[in-house]
Amino acid sequence: MPRARLFPRLVALALLLAAACTSQDAEVAIPGGTGSDMIHQEDRPEAGRDDPEIPPKLKGFDNIEHLVFIVQENRSFDHYFGTFPGAEGIPMENGQPAVCIPDEILGRCVRPYHDRTLVQEGGPHSQPNSVIAVNGGAMDGFVATAVRANRSECARGRDLPGCADDLGPQGQIDVMGYHTEREIPNYWTYAESFVLQDRMFAPADSWTLPAHLFLVSAWSARCSDPHDPMSCVSDLGIGDAVDRQRGGQHPPIYAWTDITYLLTNAGVSWAYYVGDDTCLSEEEECARVGDGRGTPPPQNPLPSFTTVHEQGTHDQIQRHSDFFEAVRSGTLPTVSWIVPNGPDSEHPGNGKPISKGQAHVTQLINAIARTPLWYRTAIFVTWDDWGGFYDHVEPPRVDVNGYGIRVPAFMISAWARAGTIDSQTLTFDAYLKLIEDLFLSSERLDPETLERPDSRPTVREEVDILGDLRDEFDFRQEPIQPLILDPRPPMDADR
Repeated sequence: MPRARLFPRLVALALLLAAACTSQDAEVAIPGGTGSDMIHQEDRPEAGRDDPEIPPKLKGFDNIEHLVFIVQENRSFDHYFGTFPGAEGIPMENGQPAVCIPDEILGRCVRPYHDRTLVQEGGPHSQPNSVIAVNGGAMDGFVATAVRANRSECARGRDLPGCADDLGPQGQIDVMGYHTEREIPNYWTYAESFVLQDRMFAPADSWTLPAHLFLVSAWSARCSDPHDPMSCVSDLGIGDAVDRQRGGQHPPIYAWTDITYLLTNAGVSWAYYVGDDTCLSEEEECARVGDGRGTPPPQNPLPSFTTVHEQGTHDQIQRHSDFFEAVRSGTLPTVSWIVPNGPDSEHPGNGKPISKGQAHVTQLINAIARTPLWYRTAIFVTWDDWGGFYDHVEPPRVDVNGYGIRVPAFMISAWARAGTIDSQTLTFDAYLKLIEDLFLSSERLDPETLERPDSRPTVREEVDILGDLRDEFDFRQEPIQPLILDPRPPMDADR
C-alpha cells in the first residue's frame, strides 16, 4: 500500500470549538493501515472530554457505524483548493501562478486567476475533452476545449458587451479561475479542521453519468443484454442510457454487479438519496427533466441497475427529506450516498451561485453534527468530475477508463486526523474499498469471486496505486467535537 502523506495544519486548532491543544512531535502508526506505515504528527487537537454526548470509545473502526458520501458536481481540485496552504495546488512563484497555458483567441498563454464571482460557465467534460485538456500530461488544453465547444459567447468573443464581468484580468475565461476561502469559506473550514484529500481523481476521464456509475459499481459500461452481466463492455459515453431514465422511467440498463448487491446480500442497510422533486417512477407527479428541479438522471443511475430490479430494492432510492428524517430518528442506514438536486449541484452553467451548493452540503453535515450520529459517522464530500476547470496534475492511467482529472474531496469525522492533508492516490474506488473493508469482510467487486460475475476489465479496489481511506482515522485521540457551520456565511471582501 502506498505510504500516506499527511500534513498537519496548525490553523485547525483555532477552528475546533472547545478543543484543547496538545503539542506532539512523534512518529505514530496509522490505525487500520499496514502497521509499518508511519506519519509525522504535531499539535493534535483534542475535543472537550466532558461532553455528555461523547460515547465510550469502542475498538478502532467499531466506532464507524455509518458512511455518508456527498457527491456534488463538476469542479476541479485546483479550482477550489489550488491555493490551500500545504496542498498540491497551483504552482506558484512569488505568490503568483507560475503556469501559463495557450489561449487561441487571445493569441498568448494565460494564467490561473482568482475568480471572485460565484457563477461560472465552466467547460465541456466528456472523454474527448478530457483527452484534449490533459494533452499527454501537459495539462494545457482546458481553454482549447471551452473555446471549441463555444459554451458561452465570451469564450470566443472576449470583447463582447457584458463579458468583462465574466473574465479574468488577462481576459481569461472562467475555466482558468480558482476560488479561495473568500468564496467557499465552509469548504475551506472543513478542509482545515478535518482531512483534505489532494489526490482524489475522478474515477473516469469523462462526464457525470460514468462518474456516478463508478461511484456505486467501479465501472461504466454498455450491455447488449441488460440481464447478462457478461454482455457488458467498457463505455464512457453511454448518453442514450440517460434518455431511458427520464421521466421516472428506470428500466434495467446496467447489467453488471454494483456494491448494493453485496450490501443487500450481507444484510447491510443502504440508501441513495436524491432531490425531493426527483421522479422515482413514471406514475409520480413530480419534477421533470428541464424544469430546474430534482436530481438529473445522470446523477441517479442506480434505479436502472439490473441488480436493484432483481433484489427489489427500489425503495432504498430515497429523497433528501428522507435523509433528514433518518438522521433525526437515528435510523440512518449504514451506507448512504447523497446527490444534489439541480439548483444545489454547483454544476457550472446552471446560473446558480456555488454558495447555494455549499449551503446544501453544510446543511447535510450540520444535521449529523447535531445528533449522536456525529461520533459514529464518517462523511466524505467530493465532486463527480472536473467540469472543464483547470487542474495541473496529470491523472494516472490504470485502465482504459481512467483515472480522470482531479476533483476536490475531504473527509469529516469525530475520529479524523484533524488538520491533515492526505496525499494518497484516491478515486471513488477507494470509497467502495472502504465500504467493503468495514462492512463486507473485504469482499471485492471481482468477477473471480462474485456469485454474480461480470466482464469488468479491472478490479478497481485492488489497483496497486489506490490508497486506503482507513489511514485518515485515529481512534487513540479523544473524538473531535461537532463542528456546526452557518450554511450561508458572509464572504470576507478582503480575502
